[in-house]
Amino acid sequence: MVVERDIDDLPKNDANYTALTPLWFLERAAVVHPTRKSVVHGSLHYTWQQTYQRCRRLASALSKRSIGLGTTVSIIAPNIPAIYEAHFGVPMAGAVLNTVNVRLNAPTIAFLLGHSSSVVVMVDQEYFPLAEEALKIWEEQSKGHYKPPLLIVIGDENCDPEALKSALGRGAVEYEKFLESGDPEYAWKPPEDEWQSISLGYTSGTTASPKGVVLHHRGAYLMALSGPLVWGMTEGAVYIWTLPMFHCNGWCFPWSLAALCGTNICLRQVTAKAVYSAIAKYGATHFCAAPVVLNTIVNAPPDETILPLPHVVHVMTAGAAPPPSVLLAMSQKGFRVTHTYGLSETYGPSTVCAWKPEWDSLPPVTQARLNARQGVRYIGLEGLDVFNPQTMQPVPADGATMGEIMMRGNIVMKGYLKNPKVNEEVFANGWYHTGDLAVKHPDGYIEIKDRSKDIIISGGENISSVEVENTLYQHPAIFEVSVVARPHEKWGETPCAFVTLKPGVDKSDEKRLAEDIINFCRSKLPAYWVPRSVVFGPLPKTATGKIQKHLLRAKAKELGPLKMSKL
Repeated sequence: MVVERDIDDLPKNDANYTALTPLWFLERAAVVHPTRKSVVHGSLHYTWQQTYQRCRRLASALSKRSIGLGTTVSIIAPNIPAIYEAHFGVPMAGAVLNTVNVRLNAPTIAFLLGHSSSVVVMVDQEYFPLAEEALKIWEEQSKGHYKPPLLIVIGDENCDPEALKSALGRGAVEYEKFLESGDPEYAWKPPEDEWQSISLGYTSGTTASPKGVVLHHRGAYLMALSGPLVWGMTEGAVYIWTLPMFHCNGWCFPWSLAALCGTNICLRQVTAKAVYSAIAKYGATHFCAAPVVLNTIVNAPPDETILPLPHVVHVMTAGAAPPPSVLLAMSQKGFRVTHTYGLSETYGPSTVCAWKPEWDSLPPVTQARLNARQGVRYIGLEGLDVFNPQTMQPVPADGATMGEIMMRGNIVMKGYLKNPKVNEEVFANGWYHTGDLAVKHPDGYIEIKDRSKDIIISGGENISSVEVENTLYQHPAIFEVSVVARPHEKWGETPCAFVTLKPGVDKSDEKRLAEDIINFCRSKLPAYWVPRSVVFGPLPKTATGKIQKHLLRAKAKELGPLKMSKL
């Protein structure tokens, strides 16, 4: 047997090999652009040198309290400087960062804190009562094994000072005081092994307990560079934090911004007005947002916008398939939208609808349709395909045969925390199974047709809720829409449309409006795809702006089955 070997026998050594970690990006930014603005939040402005010192103080203060390798630090906060700093300071101490969605309820947060064995809980002052309630539930449920975590409260000049006073009166340590106990010159160490965990993020857990997605330093490093590369984001970018940093670590952009020595504009509340103001005031060049947020920007009243835009603003969208009509409206307003797709399990977006120059000459409507596809793999992802999950054979690139999207490579999670059974299922056959159903087009671009659980099966035929939604978005009165299955006596289930109307639409005759919407669909869709029922009202959403279809499915079920006579 021939033993294959390399041309040399040169070993790795300290001079030529080190574990990949995005933490070095911050150190470099402080050297290259020490006085450039790193983080802006209201009247607070930090430079890269200051941010580096603050992150080292945080790492040092944690280390002094024996918080390091093998421990989890949770943070419950909106987009404020402290959550940005935690993305560096916590892993610099060797610990794992768990960013908690601020819109979760106390019992869910109690589960997250307990499941991750959090030894520190950092919480923004506005959410302190929520954290307190969660800790109480955790203590009650731990049957005498509860060890209270170190509780740190983060003050914010934009909030009521009484809330901060109350938190301090209840024994929490103030964040700035905590930083003062740390050394701004702290000699942090990179991880020994790049497989070491950098962060933990919980999936929304719509069907069961949330699952803890564990990510490593290597993947965070590769994704932090991949995102800007596929987006064409360059040195010195000015980025608006519309996407919550608690969602998939802000798609790894906290680390990207340090790599690019850019500027982070923190928004506590995301409104169309705040986005337009940041573009005008700070020359913001980029932001990320779910399609729901784009819809708000597109439909903002004139007094909340600043149009025409002073310069091209680049937008990355993911989180749900964006309706082509929304993409078209964004490009008409001067935004350049890059459409991506991914999951918490793949560090955020990991495919991109890479724009081709030959699309430039196509009609805008065609461009929007092409750009609504999920596209091709990120530079940092090694494997992406649409498979028949039974045979594990790739589906033909015919734009029609449906299969499941699967991925493999360095930007796939380590696995779910303390969940070996599910890990075995999702990593079966050496691929990560997303549960998303898609087709592959002749040009190799993939297009999602639905989550496997969102497909509507009517009379044995599959209906894509996404395609029905895209059609409904073309209706002039519709602001937002979500389509789910409603039980039907004959067909098993049929589409039910939950609709929010645009401001100014006459809502007095809902029956007539519903008929008009159904007739509109009849003119554009196969008969069995047409929604049989339309329900008006606000749509329930997650903290990241995703519409909570599981709640709408429950609501549709409550409405009861449609009778035969409705045919």
